[in-house]
Amino acid sequence: MITMDDIIRDGHPTLRKVAEKVALPPSEEDKNILASLVQYLLHSQDAKIAEKYGLRPGVGLAAPQINVSKRMIAVHAHDEKEKLHSYALFNPRIVSHSVERTYLTSGEGCLSVDENIPGYVPRYARITVKGFDENGAEVKLRLKGFLAIVFQHEIDHLNGIMFYDHIDKQHPLKPIENAIPLER
Repeated sequence: MITMDDIIRDGHPTLRKVAEKVALPPSEEDKNILASLVQYLLHSQDAKIAEKYGLRPGVGLAAPQINVSKRMIAVHAHDEKEKLHSYALFNPRIVSHSVERTYLTSGEGCLSVDENIPGYVPRYARITVKGFDENGAEVKLRLKGFLAIVFQHEIDHLNGIMFYDHIDKQHPLKPIENAIPLER
């Protein structure tokens, strides 16, 4: 079981590396790592389990965050209509995106970043992601709004990018031009 002790923090060199592709079909070890990412998200969103183990709630987790520099992510989040989406992917990549942008008005947070870093993070409003599920079957997802933001945040981790890298350092809370603000 992954706990907060397993999640590496900002400044750790693995968070700035470009993660390696996962060989397909995935090994049992890689399947277990992917399953543990999902399990953390499920546990972190269960109030009793989260309190018992001191877990910070998360909606996404990437393998580099547990010091495994491989291209794997898990997302377990509700969309704007409160529909639950749960995905665990090997080698996810954004294959297309909208011109239109969006951002969370509350800013973004990260399990690997302990302090609150205020600022708007510009993201694509809609993306199409391709990756492979736990069995190595190809998956294609069309995502928008909050889910698109979560996926972009997690895929950034696979490329050594932190959310605050996108924040305008001079004007962190300046609304992003031609972007849809998203309340959360």
